[in-house]
Amino acid sequence: MGADQAGRYEAFTLKTMDRIRQLEGLSERRRLAMRAVAQVLPFRTNRYVTDELIDWDNIPDDPIFQLTFPQPGMLDPDDLARMMLLLRQSAPMMELRRAANEIRLKLNPHPAGQMEHNVPRLDGVPLPGLQHKYRDTVLFFPSRGQTCHAYCTYCFRWAQFVGMDELKFAQRETESFHRYLRRHDEVSDVLFTGGDPLIMRAWHLRAYIEPLLAPRMEHIRHIRIGTKALAFWPRKFVTDKDADTLLRLFEQVVASGRHLALMAHFTHPREMETPMVERAIERIRSTGAMIRTQAPLVRHVNDSPAAWASMWRRQVRLGCVPYYMFVERDTGPKGYFAVPLAEAHDIFRRAFSTVSGLARTVRGPSMSATPGKVVVHGIQQVRGEKVFILSFLRGRKQEWAGRPFFARYDESATWLDELKPAFDEDHFFFEQDTPPRRRQVGWE
Repeated sequence: MGADQAGRYEAFTLKTMDRIRQLEGLSERRRLAMRAVAQVLPFRTNRYVTDELIDWDNIPDDPIFQLTFPQPGMLDPDDLARMMLLLRQSAPMMELRRAANEIRLKLNPHPAGQMEHNVPRLDGVPLPGLQHKYRDTVLFFPSRGQTCHAYCTYCFRWAQFVGMDELKFAQRETESFHRYLRRHDEVSDVLFTGGDPLIMRAWHLRAYIEPLLAPRMEHIRHIRIGTKALAFWPRKFVTDKDADTLLRLFEQVVASGRHLALMAHFTHPREMETPMVERAIERIRSTGAMIRTQAPLVRHVNDSPAAWASMWRRQVRLGCVPYYMFVERDTGPKGYFAVPLAEAHDIFRRAFSTVSGLARTVRGPSMSATPGKVVVHGIQQVRGEKVFILSFLRGRKQEWAGRPFFARYDESATWLDELKPAFDEDHFFFEQDTPPRRRQVGWE
């Protein structure tokens, strides 16, 4: 994104915050609290979101407003009070920034061992813009893709956007990325992530992707792009200046024999209801690319079976493949957005039971934790004990995949590290090969 475009975004963000200050439905204290949260956690939006998706007559309860604008409950009450006091006192920017950074470091900015256990090395040198957690899949964080068209308030990668370089994943050297892949022919899947890779111009994205189509990269069979652009800026695929160029790149990937999948984040049914998003989906599918849809279960946004069933039905109707319901990760404002695992499973089951088989490709509720991707299959009485039935969809060790295990039922647990083994076992089978638990911040 160029400086001019970034400047327009910032100006619009400030203008939108001014609009919030003027809304009669919000008290002065709430408006101040929203400004305080925005000092700590990232806030960014755009005119498509504000004009097409938010119902301004339903503020503050509107789900898209909850999804994109800072909410007072996103910070611990003491931290919120601290930031509000600094704003009331018109504290210097340096003092605001110092307080915000201290709060950020308490919010578990990199859950699931992203920094400690997932960063690979090339000739002994860490590659901080890559993650290689599972044998066949590498995640790549292009430096030009480390922002988004608008920020989700729940985002587990909020640390990418708050101006603390030590918290960021970003890879500026494309050659080291490609060299790493050439040396690791066990890798079949590359996931471009961020931020949002589709914030980039098409020619920048081409520079990263085109080398993957070369004969020396024959082992790369699947290219994925994680993006919120379809929900927050579908014009990227329809009316932006480089929309056609981007679609030609998609066609090139498909023509090479690779599978191209857009991992599209749709968090609420309203994001799929505009003519622009329908046209964008139609154009993407015409290139041969597949659209798989995923989102976390988020309190205040989509915590009902009706919301999920509606999304899955509409996704199937538009030719997308429902893929994942995630559990809100143990980072950032989780306390405001998290749904207990028992409730999450109930929402998933009830939604799943009302859709046709074409939508039952979806999996969940799923936790991307340190040992792997864990799904909650159900809650049952087994040998006289009420338990969660879980298994690994992916594991740090390949042999863990598909292996069921049991955890003691806990109606308040929201994450894997809050669960205890069932049947008086001392530990879960994977814990002896997994970094130890950290009770204060969860898996890390």
